[in-house]
Amino acid sequence: MKRPALLLALCAPLAEAAPLTAEQQPLNLHAIGMFFVFVIATLAITWWAARRTRSAADFYSAGGGISGFQNGLAIAGDYMSAATLLGLSSLVFARGYDGFVYIIGFFVGWPIVTFLMAERLRNLGRYTFADIVSYRLDQTRVRSFAALGSLTVVCCYLVVQMVGAGQLIKLLFGLDYSTAVVVVGALMLVYVIFGGMLATTWVQITKAVLLLGGGTTLAVLALARFDFSFETLAEQAVALHASGAQIMGPGSLLADPINAVSLSLGLVFGIAGLPHILMRFFTVPNAREARRSVLFATLFIGFFFLVVCALGYSAIVIVGGDPQYFVDGKLGGALIGGGNMVAMHLAKAVGGDLFLGFLSAVAFATILAVVAGLALAGASAISHDLYASVLKKGRANEKDEMRVSRIATVAIGMVAIGLGILFEQMNIAFLVGLTFGVAASANFPVLIMAMYWDGLTTRGAVYGGLAGLISALALVTGSPSVWVGVLGHAEALFPYDQPALFSMPLAFVTIVLVSKLDRSKRAQAERAAYADQFVRAQTGFGAAAASSH
Repeated sequence: MKRPALLLALCAPLAEAAPLTAEQQPLNLHAIGMFFVFVIATLAITWWAARRTRSAADFYSAGGGISGFQNGLAIAGDYMSAATLLGLSSLVFARGYDGFVYIIGFFVGWPIVTFLMAERLRNLGRYTFADIVSYRLDQTRVRSFAALGSLTVVCCYLVVQMVGAGQLIKLLFGLDYSTAVVVVGALMLVYVIFGGMLATTWVQITKAVLLLGGGTTLAVLALARFDFSFETLAEQAVALHASGAQIMGPGSLLADPINAVSLSLGLVFGIAGLPHILMRFFTVPNAREARRSVLFATLFIGFFFLVVCALGYSAIVIVGGDPQYFVDGKLGGALIGGGNMVAMHLAKAVGGDLFLGFLSAVAFATILAVVAGLALAGASAISHDLYASVLKKGRANEKDEMRVSRIATVAIGMVAIGLGILFEQMNIAFLVGLTFGVAASANFPVLIMAMYWDGLTTRGAVYGGLAGLISALALVTGSPSVWVGVLGHAEALFPYDQPALFSMPLAFVTIVLVSKLDRSKRAQAERAAYADQFVRAQTGFGAAAASSH
């Protein structure tokens, strides 16, 4: 596999845009029927939510009335994508234990969010993470930077989702690529414009339940073939896999230690800088529920990742030993539909066409839920941070702010659809790396320093954030994935695919140095204001109360 394609396959859990390049498949009537059931159910949720969305707080944060358990499910729904099921199960199928090690990288960031951020996010923020960063700093400059960072992450992630939507549905449903992209974009607009965060939350919850239920059912059906004996499964997997016993131990997947560490840093700290994930902490009534949200999310995500590992190993035996799932019936050759279709083939093997149709519909449903959350995060950055706080200096009324947010949602949706169609044939591995690289290098350093360092100043936050943003963009552009794989040059300017090991420390160093050197009166006042922020962060006194729905 070529290096850019490998990177995209490895980043599959981060986006639906795994390298699905197979031909369009025959129409899957089971999948389409179940997809329409899901669409009707979610449109009913949106209608219900629209009747309860009366204020900006309702639109941006569901009025802060979501419980910790519900929000935990919604966070899990935001994080668990269709490609978590497809991409990671395929990785375990291909490389065994290496795939399990890789999965851990997507999981270990949650303790950072739990212990360092969840409580302070709820106590200090209102609608976006820029509320926290600008709490004691210059509103105009800091919010402008925060909006830039948020929109960069949202746009990169949205393009990945939209391309993935088209490729997955072309593959699973037999629909035209452009049609699938337009359908996803249109439904996203309906969810966000009419239902706001309340509708988005319940769509995420529905999607999470379907994905957890479908994945668990598939694992149970698969493990039943081995009498639920992991020893039997392991013995048969080792006997059938081309690598033999090597699939039970670490291999060479992350042989380059620098790239491995850089990737790990991006995954761990990138989670804490994703705007659509951070927004979820403003939907709960208090800090206690924020902590409970992460606890439940961690449990759901951890359980699902274990399910995915079981699916990968089960597929080695059930799919890997059946020639009907390979091109021309050649065992060990190319899988029909591409390398990421292992879970779908397993679903057909143990549950027939009906279960395959259900899982295909769930895969599409996950994309709809993720893009709705991303669109809302982007619209919030434009309407709340740029329009209401920067342009109107906090004097905009709620009606105008919500109107701008809905206009921004339409604009983001149109851009996402257009870019999704435009990038159909493009290897977009660099967008996945850039998304988490920017989140870890620009958003996270500024956010964590704003929460915990009393010496932070506006200049430090802006210059440090820009240093992380620009360096992450530059390093990804010069990486083998882009400079060689996309732009066609003979040799990369930067030898590693992941920027976080270099761009994130640069952001922190710049923040500290610029803040230390800033001797202005404004900087002195900003340092002195940390005491008030600390009290608010610890007690939540003055934080917005929950609405009643």
